[in-house]
Amino acid sequence: MGYLMSEETSKQEWQVIKQLVSSIQVEQRRSRRWGIFFKSLTFIFLFSVLAVALSDNDMEGFSESQDHVAVVDIYGPIIMGSKASSAHLLPALADAFAAPNSKAILLNINSPGGSPVQAGIVFDELQLLKKTYPSKPVYAVIADVGASGAYYIAAAADYIYANKASTVGSIGVVGSGFGFDQLIAKLGVERRTYTAGGNKDFLDPFLAEKPQQKAMFQHLLDDIHQQFITQVELGRGERLKHKVDLYSGAVWHGAGALELGLVDGLGSLHSVARDELDLDNLVWYSPEKTPLEEVMDELGAQTQAAISWSLNQGWVIQ
Repeated sequence: MGYLMSEETSKQEWQVIKQLVSSIQVEQRRSRRWGIFFKSLTFIFLFSVLAVALSDNDMEGFSESQDHVAVVDIYGPIIMGSKASSAHLLPALADAFAAPNSKAILLNINSPGGSPVQAGIVFDELQLLKKTYPSKPVYAVIADVGASGAYYIAAAADYIYANKASTVGSIGVVGSGFGFDQLIAKLGVERRTYTAGGNKDFLDPFLAEKPQQKAMFQHLLDDIHQQFITQVELGRGERLKHKVDLYSGAVWHGAGALELGLVDGLGSLHSVARDELDLDNLVWYSPEKTPLEEVMDELGAQTQAAISWSLNQGWVIQ
């Protein structure tokens, strides 16, 4: 009797083991199927990105072989390391001018400005390239914003266009900071600064402002402002209709800027190419992005739009 029970128990144990092994095999097959599925999705995604990139390259190569308008984007802050820095823009501008089939250069501007140094470098390079390629006119088209350093660069163009609602101008220079000297005095904190050179503590936010240093800084800003004004007048010439506040750092919408001579007309990227240059073939010479960067930028734009919609309950004013 004990032997029969032992044999029965053994059979049950083997049955359980077989079921367990079978379950493991089923799970492994499912895992492999899901693995194959996700690997296939990844392959399809990468293949699609590659196909789009190759297709774009083929189309771009064809476009470059025809007469075209060479477009250079000037987007975002004009500062060192940005896509609108001189290090990024100068090679793109050189390629745009040198392209044998480019008939005109179009600066596609959407920037609030930035460093006067970076803007000045791009302005000077544009002046040089215009002399080197005198048959290729330069147009600047301002989208949402073309202010401060962005307008500095635009002034180097032969013609400037903007939308009637674009923000244009801000011909001025700003320097700012904070003063914490009274705060730390209330907290009982003493600032100790040791310098070799009377102005090495220049603009130290934890020291009381010194009148001579304030005057020195104002003089510096005034000089840079005058450089800005000189370049704007060099580029715009007699088209400017001077007013008291023209160089005050004020901004105008595109229609107001047209009245002041800050722009030559109202239009968009495509309307200027079509109506002024009689060309609808636009080729971008801006710093190229990798396919992955383009995909990530698109994802970022979609996410930003979704967040804006949520915060504004569907209403987004741009």
